[in-house]
This record gives sequence, structure tokens and C-alpha cells, in this order.
Amino acid sequence: MSVLELLTQGDGVSRSVAALLLAMSISSWVVILWKAWLLRGGTRDVLRSIAAFWQSATLTDAEQRLRAFDRATLVGPAVSAIKNAAADVSGATLGATTGDRNQRLTRALRGALHGALRRLQSGQILLATVGATAPFVGLLGTVWGIYGALSGIAGQTGGFTIDKVAGPVGEALVMTAFGLAVAIPAVLAYNVFGRVIGRIEAELEGFAHDLLGSFGSAPAPAAPPPARPMPVSA
Repeated sequence: MSVLELLTQGDGVSRSVAALLLAMSISSWVVILWKAWLLRGGTRDVLRSIAAFWQSATLTDAEQRLRAFDRATLVGPAVSAIKNAAADVSGATLGATTGDRNQRLTRALRGALHGALRRLQSGQILLATVGATAPFVGLLGTVWGIYGALSGIAGQTGGFTIDKVAGPVGEALVMTAFGLAVAIPAVLAYNVFGRVIGRIEAELEGFAHDLLGSFGSAPAPAAPPPARPMPVSA
């Protein structure tokens, strides 16, 4: 029995389960294809973008050079944030004027880094959810199909024979196979993308730390403790 037959010939529960699995399959493959396009360069593009940045003469030159390497736009936002925060702005917002230079740079880099990480992590929850629930949704369809098949056989006359059971039960087991076919690609994609995202996150966090160390101001030396009064001998 095909998925189309399950949607057209089954009862309400069977059609709902088949439609849900079909929707889960389509959504997971859309996310897989989009994530594969986003992460097509992997850590290579990030490393090349970081190297191009440190080889640039100015921040403006770095932004222009990054366009050739940063295809996923993961490094560029941090460079733009550090450029804007390092500029001498005359204060339209509290974020641009509150705190010392290091605090302003930290806020700017945190916002840029969180934006890049949200892009990297988007879709991972859907893949994990599909991979974890699709087999059970398929199993629910199988159990319901077997129950319906046995109920139909019980109402027939002519005795119980294996050929009367094999057909309906085999059709019900298609739901389990469909659930596994939906879940396996989602789980594999989640694991593969998770490893790539973890490496990219480590590189971006290290790059943000280097930017803060390079463009931030050195901490002021601590003031010496006040001198203790010396007792005066009589």
C-alpha cells in the first residue's frame, strides 16, 4: 500500500497519521537542503574569512575582502559590529555610550555572535523532533491498522486463515516503515550538522575573543593600596 492509498482509502486515524508523517518528511527535507546549502563550506569558509580579516589593512578593507569568502555571512557581522562599536559615535543610544570601550565592544560582539549562532542552530530542533517522534507516529499507525484488520477479520465468516491476516497486517506495517524512512534522514542530518556547527561555533567564539583583545583598551593598572600610617615613637 502506498502513501497515497493510505491517505485515500484508510479511515480517519490512518489518514491523519499518514498525513502527519508526510508533513514531517517534507519539512525535514526542506531543513536538510537549506542547512546543507548554508553549511556547504563548513569550517573552511570561516577559517578563510578569519585569515582574510587578519591580512587586511583596515576594517573597511576587511569587510570588502570577506565578501569573497564569507558566503554564509557568519564572520562579517562580527567585523561590522566591531567597526561600529570602535567608531567614535556621539551617542544616540545607551548601548553606544554606556560603559567603557571594552564593554561596548563586548556588547556588540555578543549581539553579532548570537545572531550567527541562531542562524546555525535554526532547524536543528525540528530535525531532532522528527527523528525522535516519527518512528512512534508510524508505530501508532501500525497498531491502529492491525487493530482495524483484526476487527474486520473477526466479523467475517469462513474461519480464521493466515491469508486473511497477512494482507491487512502487511499493509498496516507500511506505517512503521514510513515512520523509519522519515526519521532516519532527520537523525543522520542532525548529527552531521551538529558536528559542523560545533566546529564553526568554536572558531567564531575564538575570533570574537581575539577581536576584543585586539580592539579593546588595556585595563587600567590598579591603584596601589593606601599607605598605612607608621607609629611614631616617643
